[in-house]
Amino acid sequence: MNFQTTRVALRTLVTKEVTRILRIWVQTLIPPVITMSLYFLIFGRLVGARIGEVQGFTYMEFIVPGLILMSVITNSYSNVVSSFFGARFGKSIEELLVAPVPNSVIIIGYAAGGMVRGLLVGFLVACVSVFFSGVNIYNPLILIGTVILTSAIFTQAGFLNALFARKFDDVSIVPTFILTPLTYLGGIFYSVQMLPEPFYSISLLNPILYMINACRYGFLGISDIPVYLSFAGGVVFLIVLFCTNLFIMKRGYGIRT
Repeated sequence: MNFQTTRVALRTLVTKEVTRILRIWVQTLIPPVITMSLYFLIFGRLVGARIGEVQGFTYMEFIVPGLILMSVITNSYSNVVSSFFGARFGKSIEELLVAPVPNSVIIIGYAAGGMVRGLLVGFLVACVSVFFSGVNIYNPLILIGTVILTSAIFTQAGFLNALFARKFDDVSIVPTFILTPLTYLGGIFYSVQMLPEPFYSISLLNPILYMINACRYGFLGISDIPVYLSFAGGVVFLIVLFCTNLFIMKRGYGIRT
């Protein structure tokens, strides 16, 4: 398959995914923005006013980076897992499999669509946060790099979930019992430095903790985890997930009957 054909295939996949997101924007973009607005109001304004400062910042300022990244994580993940599993369930994935499209292009195409949704929602949530706390950006490059890397990681995780899912219930098991707990325990609402042992050491095993702290550093310039460690771990995690998806696609697991 030559470069021109690969480019057309990738562009077609990405266009299809982005069109789907924008066509049902009331379902894909608005609900997470409303949910995050409630977090800002309840935890930031009402509860945060009683908590006071955390590491030199108001509680609202402290939780904003984590809430923005949480919206990026959940929407990047959910878009890929629902879209690819829907293609499997509706048998439309067979059209891709019989076409001369490399597995890597299929993975990247669906991941790109998930990243578009995750980044769009993250941007909208960031805009909403302005009305509650203003915007503090300490390091734009680290902030943008963290958000993009995190979105890419969880699109691959969503693709992996979609490969193994056998029914629609399987699509929600991982987000409900794994992704959501890891996100809430990833330091969005507190600094892990506040945790006693052994909970502090256990928290260091949570990969989302590293991404949230890198995002917080990009916004506020503070982090419980070295930023270079967050990026190094994120890149390794992304490569491992992508190679795993590629291997499973090559074996045909979950996509061939």
